[in-house]
Amino acid sequence: MAELVVVGFGNPHEADRVLTELTRLQREYLIDLEDAVVAIRGPDGKLQLKQSMNLVGAGAASGGLWGAMWGSLVGLLFLNPLLGLVTGGALGAGAGALSGSLTDYGINDDFIRSIGNTLQPNSSALFVLVRKAQPEKVLAELSQFRGRVLRSSLSPEQEARLQAVISGAAVTMPGSAPGSGLSPTADSPKPHGDPLAGRPSGPEMQRG
Repeated sequence: MAELVVVGFGNPHEADRVLTELTRLQREYLIDLEDAVVAIRGPDGKLQLKQSMNLVGAGAASGGLWGAMWGSLVGLLFLNPLLGLVTGGALGAGAGALSGSLTDYGINDDFIRSIGNTLQPNSSALFVLVRKAQPEKVLAELSQFRGRVLRSSLSPEQEARLQAVISGAAVTMPGSAPGSGLSPTADSPKPHGDPLAGRPSGPEMQRG
């Protein structure tokens, strides 16, 4: 089961930076993300949502691959493999795109908007669904960022560890020697303030 984590940041660029870092960690097999969305509230109060995964495109690609394979098989039965490949690929891509459009994977859009509407202007938030992770290594890499946990489905202990890391507090990892926990470095970014505030009157939203 994937765990939901929402972290707010006091500037509009930090959520993108953290997502870039998590994407790098995913390439190194240190974390497995099911979904990720960046919400940015600009200085004018407009909310922009940036989905990191194009489900329609992914569905069309996988549908096209399977359609082409089955089309080739059918084409061979009728002694026309090229026709089967083209026809099967087209039908498979269409079915895959339809499946990607109709299936609501990942984080609920209404939930994202409800949290995004509470952000201050000139701030951002990162929404992630995490299937699995190497917590010690991931937390060590996230210690360079400063933010605030807004929502999570983590246990209280896990959430407290994450909040301590992104607050710059020293954190002792399980199995480490006393005094060897994570702590902010001299050049660590400083907090930029609380990303949450009262909802601005009449917020406008646009999808990225």
